[in-house]
Amino acid sequence: MGYVQAMIELSNPRQPELHPLEVSALADTGALMLCIPEHVVLQLQLEQESLREVTVADGRVMQVPYVGPVRVAYQGRSCFVGALVLGDSVLLGAVPMEDMDLIVHPARQRLEPDPRSPNIPHALVKTARRSVTIKGTQAEPTPT
Repeated sequence: MGYVQAMIELSNPRQPELHPLEVSALADTGALMLCIPEHVVLQLQLEQESLREVTVADGRVMQVPYVGPVRVAYQGRSCFVGALVLGDSVLLGAVPMEDMDLIVHPARQRLEPDPRSPNIPHALVKTARRSVTIKGTQAEPTPT
């Protein structure tokens, strides 16, 4: 796990006339979601989609608004995600980082594109297969 600060761009794809926001985000591989403060929601005019129950680092459970979609951009890469409205700063979790194929490099204190795919984000898309045994013989694997 690791975390670093990074300047990212957030925008509302439903309101393209609004200027994107450049914000400092804590990129944290130990967190899953994009979390944004209320003032970002207001500036980007994001719509609440639902409420989500979350467990925060100190173990408390609470309900928070879930808004979106949000376009997240960093170094020429982007993704579309929902965001939890929580806290007073932006937290970039593993889901948007994976979607943009970014890694946290703790030694360099930077968020970087995965060096294995420097030009375009890479996604691992495989179907799981399981073997089927019929009367002691192994049949052709079937997709799950």
